[in-house]
Amino acid sequence: MIYILLSIICSVTVAVLLKLAKRYQINIIQAVTVNYFAALTFCYIFFKPDIALLDSHAPWSIYLSLAILLPSVFLFLAASIKNLGIVKTDIAQRLSLFIPILAAYFIFQEDFNQLKIIGLLIGFPAIFLTFLRKQDIKEQQGNWIYPVMVFVGFGVIDVLFKQIALYKLLPYTTSLFIVFCLAFIVSLVIVIVMVIRRKMKIQLVNLACGLVLGLFNFGNILFYMKAHKALAENPSTVFAAMNMGVIVVGSLIGIIVFKEKLTKINYLGIILALAAVIFITLSQNAVR
Repeated sequence: MIYILLSIICSVTVAVLLKLAKRYQINIIQAVTVNYFAALTFCYIFFKPDIALLDSHAPWSIYLSLAILLPSVFLFLAASIKNLGIVKTDIAQRLSLFIPILAAYFIFQEDFNQLKIIGLLIGFPAIFLTFLRKQDIKEQQGNWIYPVMVFVGFGVIDVLFKQIALYKLLPYTTSLFIVFCLAFIVSLVIVIVMVIRRKMKIQLVNLACGLVLGLFNFGNILFYMKAHKALAENPSTVFAAMNMGVIVVGSLIGIIVFKEKLTKINYLGIILALAAVIFITLSQNAVR
């Protein structure tokens, strides 16, 4: 269980760093760019990807899609944390698992049992209740776009990564390395264009923050994979512990440390989100 705990800590730490970005005037796109450079470096060191296996038959369209989506969704993640806080953003990210579940049903024709259906039925109102706020309608509409993009973006990314996992001619870690490389290139091009247009300046603090961000971002992936390897016969345990752990720990830090204000309806949404994860996890056990 130590790997699950470390993965949870790394995941929540990424959210905390993005929360602190505004306070220390961190330029997010610069930090995200260095984050992917750090991630691909760690990926090369720990996973030893075999680049020689790459050829024209590799799923390049998926690689390129992820290369664009990853930095884009990261920016929406930062904006969501800035505007709505860690609690709601973490829940949006974790409940994005509904998108690959729906894709499994509608695209891959997987069977649904009653537990999974119950989990989905509980999860969607959980999303609505978690984000519901007593404020001006225009302000609410403006803020909603960020968690919605986090929800949809991470869901689509999960589907694409599952597609990569089905490609057996390349090790998954090699594909992961390629995706990080391409995401870094896309982010770097954006930074270069903005610097040339004099819309930003390169600052050392952004590079330092990006390295720390990349360390914890990769740590989340590394420990999550190690947890699945250590508990190979109980993948649903890893799935449940990771998702519930991030929701609980992220919520506690957001409420206690950053004093994020939630209504009773928001707390109900959090409880329903945890219940949805439990039902989906039980549905996986039922299938087995």
